[in-house]
Amino acid sequence: MWMMLRVIPIMWRAVRPSRIVDMPAVVNTFWLPKGYEGLTFFGQILAPSQAEADRFNSGYSTMKNHEMIHLRQAQACGDSWLRFYLLYIWYWVKNRACLTFCSGGPAIRRKMKHAAYLLNPFEIEAYARMNDLNYLKGEATEWRKYAKMSLKERMKLYNHSI
Repeated sequence: MWMMLRVIPIMWRAVRPSRIVDMPAVVNTFWLPKGYEGLTFFGQILAPSQAEADRFNSGYSTMKNHEMIHLRQAQACGDSWLRFYLLYIWYWVKNRACLTFCSGGPAIRRKMKHAAYLLNPFEIEAYARMNDLNYLKGEATEWRKYAKMSLKERMKLYNHSI
């Protein structure tokens, strides 16, 4: 229970994404799904262990770059964490519904674990660009292009990138 409550001060003290230069990693196992290395949360990175948090905080890695891309995406969403998270959840719910009810959706879901997450336009951009440590010099707005694609088109794009 106390782990759940630890996020309240993070949300309360959150500043606009444009005012953040670097995101520190903090340990929080409650909000982080099992198997995930990090999660961007209102300007901080939630990590599953102190070792993971130390890894994020000690230097720049591809996973740190992935999470920093989410910061840039929030900046591109009207410089608002709330707008970023509402859009993120909207794309996830929309993917989940299509993976359940649309033609071809159930087949994609069977082939791809966590498809609603991995086919989220924000995640497609972050995963596609996380190895490019120069990507953050510009705006992270490729997600807009992916959002216009159908789920099948995003699936094809994902299959070509792995």
